[in-house]
Amino acid sequence: MDKRVTSGKDTRRRHSEELKQELVERSLEPGASVAAIAQEHGINANLLFNWRRLRLRAEAPAVEGAAPPTLLPVTVQMEPAAKTNKAIEPRPSSGVIEIDVGATRVRLRGAVDEASVRCVLRLLGAIA
Repeated sequence: MDKRVTSGKDTRRRHSEELKQELVERSLEPGASVAAIAQEHGINANLLFNWRRLRLRAEAPAVEGAAPPTLLPVTVQMEPAAKTNKAIEPRPSSGVIEIDVGATRVRLRGAVDEASVRCVLRLLGAIA
C-alpha cells in the first residue's frame, strides 16, 4: 500500500495532500492523460478530475463586484462569391475553437456545426 494513502476503520482510502498535489501537477501537463495517471495510481479518474477542479477553483482570481459573464449571440454567414454573388459553401474546418470560462477551457476541434456551438454556449450559460 502506498505510504501516502491512509485508511482507518472507514473502508474509504484517504490520500495525502502530497499525493493529490503530485497527481494534479502531472495531470495539468500538456498532453497528460488523466485516466492513465489515475489508473497508474489505482484511483478513479473522476476523483482526480475533482482534485483538479478544486485546485483550479482555488487558483482562479477572485473578482469582487464583477458582472457575470455575458454570452453574445453568434451568427454564421456564408461569404458571397466575388463574381457571381452566389453564396460559397463553407469549407470543412480543421481549426480549434477555445472558450475560457473562469478556470475552465472548452475546446471544439475540427468541423463544428452551428448547432453544436449553440449547445455548448447554452450549457456554459447555464452553469456560469
